[in-house]
Amino acid sequence: MLWVKAFHIVFVASWFAGLFYLPRIFVNLAMVDAASTAERERLLLMARKLFRFMTLLAMPALALGLWLWWGYGIGRGPGNGWMHAKWLIVVLLIGYHHACGRILKQFESGGNRRSHVWYRWFNEVPVVMLILAVILVVVKPF
Repeated sequence: MLWVKAFHIVFVASWFAGLFYLPRIFVNLAMVDAASTAERERLLLMARKLFRFMTLLAMPALALGLWLWWGYGIGRGPGNGWMHAKWLIVVLLIGYHHACGRILKQFESGGNRRSHVWYRWFNEVPVVMLILAVILVVVKPF
């Protein structure tokens, strides 16, 4: 079980690195001058590669988390309400991940209508989710 837990943590941390950095690329894309096609294309290439990579990292993170929950019974049974809250956070993070994919497609098609300030706030969402998830797992408040 400890190997599964260790690799779950590694893949979650790696997935979060992408969730933290991709919106930062969106901030930069929103700030690119319309005449600067080379810079825009370079940032889009980086964003596409990062999105693909973080998607590949999310899959084992989720699979290993399910294995810990279902296979080893971590967070199951009475007195484990914290796990239900953590699952909600995981679902929200999957939604955030998909939202990043939609935003990337908007940038690729030239359809972005949001400012760099909006993306700076958007970039804070996974930080809050990580803090909440860690508190739930470590403290188990309910």
